[in-house]
Amino acid sequence: MIHCYQFEGLNIVLDVFSGSIHMTDPVAFDMIRWYETEPAEQVIEKAVSTHNITRDEAEECLSDIDGLKDAGKLYAPDKYENLAHDFRKKRFNIKALCLHVAHTCNLNCSYCFASQGKYHGERALMSLETGKKAIDFLIENSGFHKNLDIDFFGGEPLMNWEVCKELVKYGREQEKLHGKNIRFTLTTNGVLLNDEVTDFCNKEMHNVVLSLDGRKEINDRFRVDLAGNGSYDRIVPNFQKFVAKRGDKSYYMRGTFTHFNPDFLNDIRHMLDLGFTELSMEPVVTDPSSPSALTEEDMPVIFSQYEDLARLMIARYKEGKPFTFYHYMLDLTCGPCIYKRVAGCGSGTEYLAVTPWGDLYPCHQFVGDPKYKMGDIYTGVTATETRDKFASCNAYSRPECKDCWAKLYCSGGCAANSYHATGDIQGVYEYGCKLFKKRIECAIAVKLLTSGIEQPGEKA
Repeated sequence: MIHCYQFEGLNIVLDVFSGSIHMTDPVAFDMIRWYETEPAEQVIEKAVSTHNITRDEAEECLSDIDGLKDAGKLYAPDKYENLAHDFRKKRFNIKALCLHVAHTCNLNCSYCFASQGKYHGERALMSLETGKKAIDFLIENSGFHKNLDIDFFGGEPLMNWEVCKELVKYGREQEKLHGKNIRFTLTTNGVLLNDEVTDFCNKEMHNVVLSLDGRKEINDRFRVDLAGNGSYDRIVPNFQKFVAKRGDKSYYMRGTFTHFNPDFLNDIRHMLDLGFTELSMEPVVTDPSSPSALTEEDMPVIFSQYEDLARLMIARYKEGKPFTFYHYMLDLTCGPCIYKRVAGCGSGTEYLAVTPWGDLYPCHQFVGDPKYKMGDIYTGVTATETRDKFASCNAYSRPECKDCWAKLYCSGGCAANSYHATGDIQGVYEYGCKLFKKRIECAIAVKLLTSGIEQPGEKA
């Protein structure tokens, strides 16, 4: 399977199952597209007539294509489908927990999937004892995994800050006793971010996610406090101080774009102007009847924004002012192993969310839905049928994905997005699929144009 597309004058050919990416001249680009559906003689004749080249030149190009196919770099066979069916079903060792230390929040964002931090339930804070038991549960069920991940999540986790600090201390003690390495992450809206939190996070947190939707008027449309006041003026100075002290450690400015700002590149530019360079901007996933829901009319605008974002990244790279965009992060040589690319994030199997009471859910986006409670940290995973259903989600489990060139990049997509869009974790969130494929095309182009690879027709 191949995927051919063009960007900024590049003719790009992706060979799906080998992962090979080719930048070609126009002749090779067309001949590769025709190669498997038309006889060789017809391909040669079409190339000669379309591109005004000689027959010898067309035959030479066809020979090169044959050579790439023989080398497994074009039209490579699918060797992974059989791996997909059983991989997760054999791997139930847990390696990551999302600790919901606070089912409460000091903001009141109307698009919040977590019902303003309450997850459609009661407000609550996780006790230190529950948090410690969750860490014990993770270590006891981690099996062969040495590197473990814990994300302090909410609501707003800084509303339970003392417990977060004590749990990091406890985790550091336990990882030494059990030969593990725990990487802590914190996600915060920034309202309570101060010097003490900043210094602690910069010492202990592997990553920190900072929530900002971009321009003041965009951020303050939804990200408001309980009195309806916008949060921008309070959180931006906190974030700037935090990032200034962060050094080379990982962080992300994480925003959400909605129907009200499909021109989200303006928000990315604003974040850059504020001094932030590690950026993420996510499309909202919400009830289609919500005023903030993305529409079909928004899609061409969003596509254009993704393309312009790629151009901006390339231009800034050439100017010596690069920045990172989460959805454009690709490692084409040492990226995720094929098992990860086939089987996805591991929600419901290797990754679980823990409520303040110790209940277990497949991930943070299912918390509060009684159908998806999987057990608790005291008795373990008891809803094994639910676990098995999540284990069956992969790049090959949906018929709609069979002929999709992007399936080894999305791993079948997000189960939560599928559920919220279709009512079934095995459903297909078509809108999200279209956005994902556009992002991957742009991400590959950015990688090619910022890697120093010689382009067709250039002299070394």
